[in-house]
Amino acid sequence: MAKFLQVAELAEEMAATASRLKKRAAIAHVIAAIHSADLATKDAALFALYLAGTPFAECDPRKLNTGGALLTKAVLAVSGATDAALTAAYRRHGDLGAAAFDLLATQPEKAATLTLAELSESFAAMAIARTTAIRAALVEGLLRRATPLEAKYLIKLMLGDMRIGVKQSLVEEATAAAASNREVTVSSAQVRHAVMLEADLGSAVNRAFAGTLDEARMRLFHPLGFMLASPVDSPEEAIARFTAKAPQQANKEKEKLRESQSEDEDSVLIRVQPSLSVVGLASPLASTAAYLEDKYDGMRAQVHCGDPNHPGRVAIYSRNREDVTESFPELAEAFAHVDPATDGPLIFDGEILGWDFGETAPAGKSPVPHSSQSHRDRWDPTIVDQPTEPHALPFAVLGQRIGRKRVLNEWRTRIPVVFMAFDILYAAGELTLSLPLSERRNRLEAIIERLVDRTVSPLELAPPDPAQSQLFALAVSNREPTPALPRLMLSPSRLVESAEDIDRAYAAARARSNEGVMIKAADSTYQPGRRGLAWVKLKRELATLDVVITGAEYGHGKRAGLLSDYTFAVRGLNYPLTGELLNVGKAYSGVTDAEIAELTEFLKAHTLEDQGHFRTVEPLIILEVAFNNIMRSTRHASGFALRFPRILRLRPDKPIAEIDTVDRVEELYQSQVDKPVET
Repeated sequence: MAKFLQVAELAEEMAATASRLKKRAAIAHVIAAIHSADLATKDAALFALYLAGTPFAECDPRKLNTGGALLTKAVLAVSGATDAALTAAYRRHGDLGAAAFDLLATQPEKAATLTLAELSESFAAMAIARTTAIRAALVEGLLRRATPLEAKYLIKLMLGDMRIGVKQSLVEEATAAAASNREVTVSSAQVRHAVMLEADLGSAVNRAFAGTLDEARMRLFHPLGFMLASPVDSPEEAIARFTAKAPQQANKEKEKLRESQSEDEDSVLIRVQPSLSVVGLASPLASTAAYLEDKYDGMRAQVHCGDPNHPGRVAIYSRNREDVTESFPELAEAFAHVDPATDGPLIFDGEILGWDFGETAPAGKSPVPHSSQSHRDRWDPTIVDQPTEPHALPFAVLGQRIGRKRVLNEWRTRIPVVFMAFDILYAAGELTLSLPLSERRNRLEAIIERLVDRTVSPLELAPPDPAQSQLFALAVSNREPTPALPRLMLSPSRLVESAEDIDRAYAAARARSNEGVMIKAADSTYQPGRRGLAWVKLKRELATLDVVITGAEYGHGKRAGLLSDYTFAVRGLNYPLTGELLNVGKAYSGVTDAEIAELTEFLKAHTLEDQGHFRTVEPLIILEVAFNNIMRSTRHASGFALRFPRILRLRPDKPIAEIDTVDRVEELYQSQVDKPVET
C-alpha cells in the first residue's frame, strides 16, 4: 500500500523545482507507479488529492476543523519544544509545517509507516469528531507516527496550503499523462472536464485509468470556478482589448447579434448606435460586439437550485468556494421555489447585494443604513419616505451579513439582500460554459422571466406557533407578516461600441452607487477560474493618500523573515502639537522584493516595540496608497478603514508634516456616492 512518505518526498521535490514540465513528469511518474503497484486500491486517487493540498474531494462537504491553534498545540506536545522555540522556527520559515520539521528533526529517527488509506481514515474521524479534544488526539497520533518530513506536509495538508507550486490543474495534467499509453491517449482537457462535472479529483484519476472519463456526469452543489475580469484604467484601454479581429468579421458578428435581439424597446438588451466621430477618445468598437454592465459593489456568488434529486435544496457559494447559504436564508427560501420538474437544475452566476427595496419597505422602517458618531451602521426607524427608488446598498453595509451563521429577523430587515444574476452556467440538463455569452444571456433572460414571480421571500419571518416557541429562537415583531419580496434580479446589460459610451456608462454606474462597469465580449465562452481578456472591468480609484508606516509584521511563505505587511496612519486633528497619528489601514502589495528587504532592515532598526510577529515602528516611512473606497470602522483609531488599499510608491521626498489628515479622509469619505446614509 502507498505511504504518505511518497507524497511528502515528491512535495519536497516539487518545492525545489521551478520547471512546470519537470513537475508534471515527476507527478505523472509517481501516480502511474502507485496505480500499477496495486490496481485494486484507490491509492493513486488519494495521492493526487493530497498532493493537490485537499484532504477531501471538492464535492465532499466534510471539513477537518483543524485550525492553526490546534495544530500549534499538537506540534508543541509532540516535539516537546517551548513556545519560544516554535515562534523562532515559525519566523524563520513563515510556515508551521516547516517549523515543525525543524523541531522534530532533532528527535530519534523513525520508520515511515503511515499509509494513505490510514490517513484517509484519520481525516474521516476528524471530520465527525464532536470535540476539539478528540480532533487534537487524532492529530497528535498522526504526528507521533510521522517522520519529520511527513509531519511537515501533514500540517501543510491539514492547513490546506502546501506551498509547493503545484495546483490542481497541474495534477490533472499529470494524471492524463500517467493514464496514457500506446493504445490510449488521455487528454488533460478530458480529466479537467470530469473534475469540473463531479468536483472530485480522485474520481477523475480512477476514471482516467479505467477509461471512463466520458461517463462523468454533472453534479450540483459544488461550486464551479468563477470567470474573472481583467482590470483596465480607461475606456480607451477597454476598447483596445476588443480590437483584435478584422473589422469585417466583427461587423458580421455584431449584425448577427443585433438580429437575434428583441425589437421590444423595453428589452434589457439595448442596441447602441456606433459613434462615428468621438473627439479625444478612442475610435468606435470595431472588432467584436461587447456587453456593458454595471459592476456591483456586492459579493460574487453562485446559486445552485432545482435539482430533482434534492427537491428544495439550495446552495450559495462565494468566490472562494465557501458555502455561505446560511448567511442568506431569504435567498435560500426564494430559490427553493424553483420547480425541478419544470425548471430543471440551475446554476446562476451573479452578485449578492444589500438592497433598498424603496416603497416596498414596511411602514415606519426605512431600509436606509446610516452611521452614527460611534460608526455603527444601523437602521433609523424614524426616517421615512426616503429614498423610494430601489437600489443597491454599499458593501460596507452588506459586509455586516457576511459570515453570520444565524440570521434572525433583525438582520433580515436591517440589511435585506437580493441576488443579481448576470450569467447562467447550467440549465436544461447541460453546462452552458461553452456557449457564447450572447446565447447564455438569452437563456438567462428566459429563465428569469419564468422565475421572477416565484423566487420571493418575506422581509422577515412570521412569528412561530406559540406551542412551538420553545423550539425556535426567532426574533419576531408584533406586526403582521410582511409581503414576499423579489429576490432574483437580472443585471441590466446592453451593447456598447465606443469609449465615449463606456465613459458615460461609468459615470451613470457610479451615480447609482455601483463600483464601475464591466465590458464582456458577446462571443466569449465562460472560462472557470480564468482571468482573460474577454471580460474587463473599469473601476477607477477614488483617490490616493499620503500616509506614514506605524507598524509592520512578518510575511508568510517566501516573505517569511521579512517585514512585508505595513500598518499606516494619517495625521490627527491635533498634530503636531500632540504628535497624534491615527491608523487608517494596512497594505502589503505594491512594493518590490528589493524594497521589502530594505524596509525590513530599516524598520527593525527603528522599532519602538517588538511584539514578536508585529512591530510598532517610528513614523518615518511615507507611502502613497490607493484604495477602492473608505468605510467607517472601529478597527482603527481614525474611525475609518481603506478598502483594498494598495501601495503605489514610497515617498522619501515628503516629510511627515505633509502627509494627509483625518479631515482629508473624512472629506473623501463624504464624497463617495455609495457611502451609507448618515444622520
